[in-house]
Amino acid sequence: MPRFTVHIRDEWLAVPCRDTTNTIRWLGQEALKRYIKNKPDNGGITSVKDTRFVVRRCQGLGLLDAMTPSRKSNSLINQIKIPLLPAIEGDTMSPDFIPCEPGVASLSAAYKEPKEYISLDGNSLTSTDLVDLGKGVYKIKLTTEAERKVVQSRELLDTIVKENKVVYGITTGFGKFARTVIPVSKLKELQENLVRSHSAGVGNPLSPERTRMLLALRINVLAKGHSGISLETLHAMIQAFNASCLSFVPEKGTVGASGDLAPLAHLALGLMGEGKMWSPKSGWADAKYVLEAHGLKPVSLRPKEGLALINGTQMITSLGAEAVERALAIARQADVIAALTLEVLKGTTKAFDSDIHSLRPHPGQIEVALRFRSLLDSDHHPSQIAESHRFCDRVQDAYTMRCCPQVHGVVNDTIAFVQNIINTEINSATDNPMVFAERGETISGGNFHGEYPAKALDFLAIAVHELASISERRIERLCNPSLSELPAFLVTEGGLNSGFMIAHCTAAALVSENKVLCHPSSVDSLSTSAATEDHVSMGGWAARKALRVIEHVEQVLAIELLAACQGIEFLRPLRTTTPLEKVYELVRSVVKPWIKDRFMSPDIEAVHRLLIDQKVWDVAKPYIYKYQSEYIPESRPISPTAFSLESPASPRKRIHHE
Repeated sequence: MPRFTVHIRDEWLAVPCRDTTNTIRWLGQEALKRYIKNKPDNGGITSVKDTRFVVRRCQGLGLLDAMTPSRKSNSLINQIKIPLLPAIEGDTMSPDFIPCEPGVASLSAAYKEPKEYISLDGNSLTSTDLVDLGKGVYKIKLTTEAERKVVQSRELLDTIVKENKVVYGITTGFGKFARTVIPVSKLKELQENLVRSHSAGVGNPLSPERTRMLLALRINVLAKGHSGISLETLHAMIQAFNASCLSFVPEKGTVGASGDLAPLAHLALGLMGEGKMWSPKSGWADAKYVLEAHGLKPVSLRPKEGLALINGTQMITSLGAEAVERALAIARQADVIAALTLEVLKGTTKAFDSDIHSLRPHPGQIEVALRFRSLLDSDHHPSQIAESHRFCDRVQDAYTMRCCPQVHGVVNDTIAFVQNIINTEINSATDNPMVFAERGETISGGNFHGEYPAKALDFLAIAVHELASISERRIERLCNPSLSELPAFLVTEGGLNSGFMIAHCTAAALVSENKVLCHPSSVDSLSTSAATEDHVSMGGWAARKALRVIEHVEQVLAIELLAACQGIEFLRPLRTTTPLEKVYELVRSVVKPWIKDRFMSPDIEAVHRLLIDQKVWDVAKPYIYKYQSEYIPESRPISPTAFSLESPASPRKRIHHE
């Protein structure tokens, strides 16, 4: 009797079908009956008969009509061995839905097969490229030189096996079993058992974007030609990537020492046709069916190939690449947001004078001060708000405004430091043993140890957190009428309306949570593998919590940007500088001013999305770059925050800081 595998709300149900003339509607209803049978509330479904749903095949995105005879679908399904995917009407995600994890869910929501290719050689991939690969911007191909090196490396391994030499991981067991020699007849089973036994991760799976990054980075490292992978297996991995057939990879389980063993084993398990896989065309299904649906075959592992697939720091590094790219984006935009807040709080630009920062010439500090001047220069970009308080009696601003170049600056310098380490790691061979075809040797070493990216990502989290820490204090100044000269909590009819009161609490909560997350994971180590791996990096957690810290920073700055724009409403009809007005207009394109209290979470998420998409930076960037590149005198307006015995000297020409 034919049995159909039906997928409803992430559950798989087997539906027997005696009469193959039954329709697809019948099949969906039968599956739905089985679905609600074990649900206390019937899954929220009141009537199976009245439920409307759509069905699509896993191969292609073409819809099957509900009245299509299942006999026709039966022959199709038996031929390509893939499940049907009914979706109950109302469960389908709205195209306007913003995923809970911004920046990483676009692939699964609306995947479009890329037409462009990126050539990998193991030496030239960048963090920006890797994030683009995760987003589905490119397909992958190998360079000719990379293919030559892979073939040469594999030939040496085949010689080792042919001559029955004893080499770790090729003809021996692993870890504590390194002295156990395995018969040649068992070498294929050895590699398969390695992948199966090491697929012991737990937790939620990595998103499709992050799994693509992980797979792409593993391909890049293998392309260096020092891991002993066969060209056939590497091509199979590339075909899976290009078809976006992605293994189920739990996010937890790596200690980041002998590589990210558990996550990479899960990645390899799907390629072997075992476990679960996902593709845009099939959704989640058994790996062998997903591969078959795309015309692909499971890889058959040769000696050392299982070890080559699972040994390395690619999970730490791929997540680290996303973290450093998002950190770079939010750090730039933090300068723009802080400049807008300074305008609303009627601060002075005197603290950003280039002579001050030349006396403490940290690159990040100088760059941030220059960005502030480029956005706030009262000669180049006249500001009515700045002119309105030009001769006030305030002597100097609070640290949260005055010290932005110093605080934001070290964040920029730390990001540059971490980006250099991540980009080096992206193009590093982190396998063991390493294969040196030219020398005719395999050498056991420790390149798999994740201490470099682990330490760097701990530094990144600590540094980027400060953007949220100082931002939360600026939000307090915006909301506190004794500090801002604005209405309490930035709303009229206070008391009846609470305005930004709890939005500030949310920012405070995120900052406090970050303080715990910033505790470095790389200071910890637990001995594993019977004391063979007796010092580990804990880099997987370093990468995951760095991403969480950065997301919190983005959300806090989104709240500050909302609050600053709301503050401008109370300063109208005065206008700020041209670039900051453009930022204000961008925010108002997605969030209206607050007249009275309303549901605030969507507003915060909408502005968070602007930051994720770097739209705030895109608006401000042309003005910043133009100001930096033009030969313009530095504006030094008279201000009560600066004292001079005589009239200021004529403006000096500004030096362009690279």
